Amino acid sequence: MNLPASFQGRVLPFAQCSSCSVIHFRPLAFPARVVPRWSCNFPANQLSRFGKAVCKMSGTDTEPESGNSETKDRSTQNVEDHLKAIESLIGNRSHKDEEQSSSVTMLESETTENRTETNTGTEEGNDYEVASGSPLPGLKSQQLDESMRISKETIDILKDQVFGFDTFFVTSQEPYEGGVLFKGNLRGQASKSYEKIRNRLQDRFGDQYKLFLLINPEDDQPVAVVVPKITLQPDVTAVPEWFAAGAFGLVTIFTLMLRNVPALQSNFLSTFDNLELLKDGLPGALVTAFVLGAHEISHILVARGSEIKLGVPYFVPSWQIGSFGAITRILNIVKNREDLLKFAAAGPLAGFSLGFLLLLLGFILPPSDGLGTVVDASVFHESFLVGGIAKLLLGDALKEGTAISLNPLVIWSWAGLLINAINSIPAGELDGGRISFALWGRKVSSRLTGVSIVLLGISSLFNDVAFYWVALIFFLQRGPISPLSEEISEPDNKYVSLGVLVLLLSLLICLPYPVPFNTEIISSL
Repeated sequence: MNLPASFQGRVLPFAQCSSCSVIHFRPLAFPARVVPRWSCNFPANQLSRFGKAVCKMSGTDTEPESGNSETKDRSTQNVEDHLKAIESLIGNRSHKDEEQSSSVTMLESETTENRTETNTGTEEGNDYEVASGSPLPGLKSQQLDESMRISKETIDILKDQVFGFDTFFVTSQEPYEGGVLFKGNLRGQASKSYEKIRNRLQDRFGDQYKLFLLINPEDDQPVAVVVPKITLQPDVTAVPEWFAAGAFGLVTIFTLMLRNVPALQSNFLSTFDNLELLKDGLPGALVTAFVLGAHEISHILVARGSEIKLGVPYFVPSWQIGSFGAITRILNIVKNREDLLKFAAAGPLAGFSLGFLLLLLGFILPPSDGLGTVVDASVFHESFLVGGIAKLLLGDALKEGTAISLNPLVIWSWAGLLINAINSIPAGELDGGRISFALWGRKVSSRLTGVSIVLLGISSLFNDVAFYWVALIFFLQRGPISPLSEEISEPDNKYVSLGVLVLLLSLLICLPYPVPFNTEIISSL
């Protein structure tokens, strides 16, 4: 009798004891009264999830229909053949499933490791400020919810619809500070390509994201960075700006007046007992403040034309020269290097122009009281430019080791020139640092900052003004400069000339005058 073994569904073992289980197969062609029984020869808890079993015939629940042994042998052989085929099929299937299971396990393990590394990198990146070697230096990383981060669908839209062959062809991208950094090939002029990309980004996402077109410091190649605008919010100070700026301003007025009263500088504690004497320093304080005011007003006017938002200026008092000038924060993102150059150069140019005009008037006009301010001729060795002008205008009256009477306007305007000059040193976020960044880019600017700090450190061994100034730069103004929207395009040549002029004037004012004023000494040398 043939016993075809047909299964209806998956084999599910039901354990009877700890070492065997009974599995009932219901063949479709079996008579209802014929129920064969097989018992497993291994524990049920070792069965696989596909119900793999190796069974053997132990007997039947029916009596044979005939005594023909040949028929029974054929039937038994047929059943055994079917069982072997079933075991082979289940065995192959289980073997393949084990291979699949091991592959899936390996993939899941790799995915878990990648996620762990990504999360670790994200957590580590949220604990530090972006370094100067980063494409977005000066921006503090923030803790962002997943809903604020750029999704994969948005990245695909940026690659396919915002960027393109006509602007910036993307070759790769990587996560960056809650946004995405795109590497690729820039097409056409950087300024025009930036405007096209920015307009497409605006049309597609509104004001949700901010675009930067920068130079990668690693390979000096253009990169595009898209970040959520929520990450670019300026920090809120604990003390209101106007209150802090007013306090610094009052102290600066006091130091400006005190500087022009030498009698009080040697005995500072007697200042409040000699308020009438302190008023004698008011004219000099007003002249120096006039030069500083021209500097700051020029910054403000140019900033309005270039859509640059400024914070309240903080005037820094100085015991030596009255003031170190003002620290003015830029609150928004500057468009490009040309706008930054115009803004940074405007203040020093106005201060230098007014300072030189007052300096010339001081040399030309006699003292109002007939006596003026008596100084030693060696004072003019402290500045190459001022010493050269003094020698040109005073001639033989300027001799080594002799005292000379001058209009005090010379000293007052000279102080204003010096304050403008030290603010034009190419370092950090000073006007000079911003000018050097706009002229030559971020990498050259950072190198000039290092060189300037080293030179000022050496000068501080001989000059106390240099000591305080290098300390101020290092702790408050060393940068880095915040990123611009588009840092690739170079400024127009006319603005480049103005920037170079500011740096040159700063150098000439700060360098000493090395040549003796006496012609006899020069001829003897």
